[in-house]
Amino acid sequence: MPEPETTHFGYRRVPVEEKARQVRAVFDSVVERYDLMNDLMSLGVHRLWKRAAIELSGVRRGQRVLDLAAGTGDLSERFAGLVGPDGMVVASDINATMLERGRSRLADAGVVGNLQFVQANAECLPFADNQFDCISIGFGLRNVTHKERALAAMLGTLKPGGRVIILEFSHPRSAPLQKLYDLYSFTLLPALGKLVTQDEDSYRYLAESIRMHPDQDSLKAMLEQVGFERCDYFNLSGGIVAIHRGFKL
Repeated sequence: MPEPETTHFGYRRVPVEEKARQVRAVFDSVVERYDLMNDLMSLGVHRLWKRAAIELSGVRRGQRVLDLAAGTGDLSERFAGLVGPDGMVVASDINATMLERGRSRLADAGVVGNLQFVQANAECLPFADNQFDCISIGFGLRNVTHKERALAAMLGTLKPGGRVIILEFSHPRSAPLQKLYDLYSFTLLPALGKLVTQDEDSYRYLAESIRMHPDQDSLKAMLEQVGFERCDYFNLSGGIVAIHRGFKL
C-alpha cells in the first residue's frame, strides 16, 4: 500500500488532507486575542506593513477587491474605504471563526454596504474568471497547502490588468538580523503566546511556518511560473516581511 502524500505543518510532516484542518485549529485557538497578539508580537509595526501593502495595491474607487485570509478584516476595512460605495470588497477566509470575528468587528465599525464575506479555500476559489481588479492575501499564503494552486486560482479570478498583493513574513536579508529574529521567534514568541492566549504551540507553529515559507526570490519565481507578469517584491523591516506583487496582463 503506498504511503500517504505528506506536507509540512511547521517542522512536522502531516498528511496533505490534514493540513487545512490543523491550520484551522490553530486559528480557532487564538481568535479571541488574535488582534492583541498581532500588536504585541510586532510592537504595532504590522499596521505599517499593511499600510505599505495597501499603497502598493493601487486600488481605486469603484474597483472590486478580493481579500484572502482576511482574518479579522484589517485589510478589508481599508480596501472598503478606498473603493467607496461604487466598489466591492469580498473578505474571504478558510476559517469560519476568524471570518465571523471579522464580520462582527467591521459591522461594529460601520463598514457596511460594499463588503461581502465568503468562506473559501484559496486553492479552489468559488468565483468566475476575470472578476477582481486586485486580490490580496495578508499573512496567509504560508498556511496554504498547495501554494501554486492558490496562485493559479488568483490569476484566473483577476481581470486583465489586475494585480495580486502578497503580504507575508519572509527571510531577513542579513545574518545578524536572522540570528536575532530566530532568538525572538523560537524563545520569546511562544512564551508571549502562552502568556496572552494560553497557547504556546500555535505560536511555535507560526515561527516554524515562517521558516518553511519560500524566500523572496523563490516566491517571485512561483508567481512567474503560474503566469503572473511584471513580478516584483519589496522588503520591509530588513526582510522580516516582504510584499510581492504580480500582474495579469
